This record gives sequence, structure tokens and C-alpha cells, in this order.
Amino acid sequence: MSDHDSAPEPELADEDKNRMIEQLCESKAEEFRMLGYEQVRGADIWECVSDKYLKKGTPPLHVIVNDILSLKVNQYMNFITLNLYRGERR
Repeated sequence: MSDHDSAPEPELADEDKNRMIEQLCESKAEEFRMLGYEQVRGADIWECVSDKYLKKGTPPLHVIVNDILSLKVNQYMNFITLNLYRGERR
């Protein structure tokens, strides 16, 4: 094996993945709270991001991370508004 060959990245245990996703969602929620959306929680972020996974299944971790980190306030608010109209939101 040469220096240019790279070993595959080790798989994270589901518990570790879940903890990382939870931390990312909480970080995004904190970002939204700093922008004035004070009621947003990490669980709300995950609900919004994971909604699109219901039909196609859960994507690889790097896609989930990108979806969380690239979530914009307007996308989140559209999700909340649509769910309110559908009667699916608390």
C-alpha cells in the first residue's frame, strides 16, 4: 500500500452518529435563536431536516451533516408553516 492509498474511514456506532447529529441540530438551533427565533430547539431542526428522508430513507452521514449545516431560516419557517396548515405541528 502506497502513501497515496487511504484507508476507509472507520464506521461510527449508531450511538455516536446520533449524538453528533443531536449536537449539530442543537448548534443550528442556537444559530437560529441568535437570529431572533428564540423558540427553536435542536429537535425542531432535526424534524425539519429529516422530513425529506421519510420517502427515500436516511442518507449517508455526510449528507445529513450538510443538510443540517446548510439549513436556512426561510427553509425552516416554510416547513413549520406547511405543517401548521396541515395540522401536523404541536
